[in-house]
Amino acid sequence: MKIFCKLMFIVCFINTINTQAQNYPQNYFRNPLNIPMQLAANFGAVRSNHFHMGLDLRTNSQENLSVLAAAEGYVSRIKVERYGFGNAIYITHPNGYTTVYAHLNKYFDKLDAYVKEQQYKDEKWEQDITFQPGQFPVTKGQLIALSGNTGGSAGPHLHFEIRDTKTEECLNPLLFGFAIPDSVAPIISGLYWYDRRFSTYEPGANAIAVKKAGNTYTADIVRVNSPTISFAIKAVDKANQGFNLGVYQAELLMDGKLIYGFSIDKISYDDTRYENGCIDYTKFSRDKMSIQHLSVLPGMKLPNYSLPNLSGIINLQDNEAHTIEIVLKDVKGNTSRLATKVQLGTSVNKINPTGNIVQPNEAKTITTQNAEINFSKNAVYDAVNFNANEKQDTDPGVISNIINLHNPYVPVHDNYTVKIRPNRKLDQDEKNKAVLLFDYGSDADAVKGKWNGDRVEGQFNRLGTVKLILDNSLPFVSPDWKEGAVVNNSTLRLKGTTKVGDIVSFRAELDGKWLRFARVKNDFVYAFDEKCPKGSGSHTLKVTTANTAGNVNIQTFTFQR
Repeated sequence: MKIFCKLMFIVCFINTINTQAQNYPQNYFRNPLNIPMQLAANFGAVRSNHFHMGLDLRTNSQENLSVLAAAEGYVSRIKVERYGFGNAIYITHPNGYTTVYAHLNKYFDKLDAYVKEQQYKDEKWEQDITFQPGQFPVTKGQLIALSGNTGGSAGPHLHFEIRDTKTEECLNPLLFGFAIPDSVAPIISGLYWYDRRFSTYEPGANAIAVKKAGNTYTADIVRVNSPTISFAIKAVDKANQGFNLGVYQAELLMDGKLIYGFSIDKISYDDTRYENGCIDYTKFSRDKMSIQHLSVLPGMKLPNYSLPNLSGIINLQDNEAHTIEIVLKDVKGNTSRLATKVQLGTSVNKINPTGNIVQPNEAKTITTQNAEINFSKNAVYDAVNFNANEKQDTDPGVISNIINLHNPYVPVHDNYTVKIRPNRKLDQDEKNKAVLLFDYGSDADAVKGKWNGDRVEGQFNRLGTVKLILDNSLPFVSPDWKEGAVVNNSTLRLKGTTKVGDIVSFRAELDGKWLRFARVKNDFVYAFDEKCPKGSGSHTLKVTTANTAGNVNIQTFTFQR
C-alpha cells in the first residue's frame, strides 16, 4: 500500500505539470519558416537574467528568409528597438493566442511602408505601435517579414513565441505539436549539493562527479557535513540537433518520495528575472556554467514553475545512507535518471554571518561613511552576508570614494537605490555633469542619477563597485566615407563613440530634414531610399548626439550621391 501511494503521488505530479500541455491546440500553428524547424534555443533555456521565452529557429546562418504567419489573425503590434527583439511583429489569433516573430530585417511591404511613414511623422526610429483588427489582417502561411539579425541577436535566426493573448504569458511552443524530431534524452554532466543552514551563496556549491551508462547516470555516495542540504543539477537537452537546449522538467526523489519538481510550461516577462533564483547564479555569472537548483530558494517567487509544498530541502535525521533519484525529461518524454545516495557524516559548525545580512522578503538599508544602499523586500533570493565598504580613487575625474557593494556574483532581483556623497563641494555645472559609474567586473554601466540633498542617487539591479565621476567628454560619430566623397554604397554608416556611458540621443538631418537612421548596436545606419536617390548631387548631413551626462555634440558631414 505504501509503495502504491508513492507511485500515485508521482503520477499526480506528472499529470499536474502536463495539464496545460493537454489543453493547448495541437497543429493549429504552422512552422513560421519554409525550411524544417531546427532549434538553436528552446523555451526555458537559461540566459543572462532571464529564461529564454520562445524558440530560436535556425535560418541556416542566413538572413532574409521568408517569415510566415503561423495562423490566421491580424498584426496587433510591431516593435522597432536597438536591443531586445530588434524588429518584431505580434499577430493576434482568434483562438486566444498571440505569436511573436523577432530579430526581423523587414516587414511585408504594406506594413513596412506604414511603419516608415510613422517614423518620419514622429521623427523617431524606435517604435512600439499597436493596431486594430482590421488594419493588417493575415492568413495562415502569409509572408509577414524577412528574417534577420536585428536587436539583441548574436547571429541570424528567428525568435518565435506563443503567448496567451489575455495574460500575455509566454507559453512553451513545443507543447503545441510542432513536428521537431527529438529522440535524445537530457544529458547530465554534474551534480551539486549545498549547505542550507544559512544560504546557497555561502559557502556555495559542492561538486559531485557523475558517471554515465546510456541514459542512466550514477554518482558515488554523497557524504555531507550538514544535516540540512539541497541539490542542483547541471544538464542540457540536445533534441537531435547538437545545440545545448534547456531542461524542460525535473523531479527529485528521496527514498522513493517526491520532494521537488519543476516544469517550464509558461513564464511572463514580469517574472522571468526569477530565473536568477532557480540557478546557481554565482556559477553562471563567474564560470559560465548553467546549474539549476532542485529546491526552492526563499525569495524565488516564479509562478507555475515548481510544485507547491515541495521545497527540495533535505533534513537528514540520522547517519543512514538515503537513496536519491533525479529524473529529467524533455517535452517528447525522453528521460534520463541519476541515482546516488546521501549520508550525513560528521556535522561541522554552522556558518555564523558577521556582516549586514540582507534577507529575502525583508527590506534593508545599509550605510557606509559616504553612501546609503536601499534594498526592497524583493531584492534577494537567498540570504546575503553583505559586504559594503569604501576606498579612495586617485583618478582626477572621480569625485567620490569607490563604493564596494558585495560582489557581482550574487544576484539582485529588482532595482535598488544607491546614494553617494561626493568628496568635495561641486558647483552647479559640475553637478550637471555628475554620473554614477558602475563596474560589474565583466562590463560597466553609467547612470545620470539625480541629486537628493548632498548626495547623488541612482538605481541598479546588479552588484559590483560604483563611483561618482565628472564627465565633460563629448559623444561623437565617425562616418564610413571620406568627407565630400561620392557614396555609391547602399548605406551610410556612422560609428558612435562615448568615453563614459552611452549615446542616449541621436538625430540626423539631411539638408535640414530628419533622416531615418537605424541603430545597430553602437552604429547608426541609413539605407539609401527615395529620400536620397542616386544622382541627387551634394548633401549636408547634420548629426546631433548626447551622452549619459547630457553633453551634446553637433557634427556636420558632406557627401555626394
